[in-house]
Amino acid sequence: MPNNACAICKNADVPLGHPDHGRLPSADDLLILLAVGRTGRYNTAADDLGVNHTTISRRIAALEASLGGRVLAKSGTGWELTSRGKDALAAAESIDAAVRSLIGPSDQAEGVVRVSATDGFSAYVVAPAVAQVRRRHPGISVEIVATTRRASQQRSGMDVEIVVGEPQVHRAEAIKLGDYHLGLYASREYLRANGRPADIEDLQNYPLIYFIDSMLQVDDLDIAPGFAPSMRESVTSTNVFVHVEATRAAAGVGLLPCFMADRHDDLVRVLPDEVSVRLDYWLVSRAETLRRPEVAHVVDAIRTSATDQREALLGHVGHRPVNENT
Repeated sequence: MPNNACAICKNADVPLGHPDHGRLPSADDLLILLAVGRTGRYNTAADDLGVNHTTISRRIAALEASLGGRVLAKSGTGWELTSRGKDALAAAESIDAAVRSLIGPSDQAEGVVRVSATDGFSAYVVAPAVAQVRRRHPGISVEIVATTRRASQQRSGMDVEIVVGEPQVHRAEAIKLGDYHLGLYASREYLRANGRPADIEDLQNYPLIYFIDSMLQVDDLDIAPGFAPSMRESVTSTNVFVHVEATRAAAGVGLLPCFMADRHDDLVRVLPDEVSVRLDYWLVSRAETLRRPEVAHVVDAIRTSATDQREALLGHVGHRPVNENT
């Protein structure tokens, strides 16, 4: 960022003697702010608008000069709107809506929507949802970042986050999408070779496939020690698809989302009455982001997809009891 832009961003208010202080803000500058406010990053906003990083910095600096104070503040993961910036963003959204109304009907939404969600939810709920959106609104493209983490307090760079467990967030809306179950699974091959656990205490004789404890960021998923503290680790990973495939490969007993494990005929759920962990998915987004037509279409489709798959998420579809002869 140029030095003059840095000077403006670092100070809470622009000096009253600044030559641009008090001038009417430029509509172009407001639309630049809209792009940065949506992405949280200068580089991403520059790419979306087809300009360079220097232009973004210069126009934000000009806007801050005209408004007499900061519209953006640096955070650990990007840029956050200040109170003055949120007021300016509301004006920018009105300008954006007015411009869009000139080029086509409101149902012709277009733009990039960035979604962060867990691995399994991304694949089995978000992906089919955005496919539906694409069929109806080909001008909308969706970037899906598969990750398992707690909701960000900044949400920089993401329009929508889907997390496990009710999030404690500020300046954002949290919408519950639904519940899902985790259960213990083993492959038929593994059960033939090792037998099946008779009860919770017997689990100490079986290796566990689950998340890497030291890298687990979501408190609600830190549940394995609660029901099976004596289980030794077999294969651990940050990716739940690795958990599923390691379980299928007979590496041990996996603690898996039922909606993922029940898709595989070679996996059998064990101790279903003793181990059935109920968790929930939540969608988090800024209120101003949810008002964007392209984001609204994607969020509506995700909510519909989650509702349509409610039974599968809870493990009611495809559940197979253990058969000792298979």
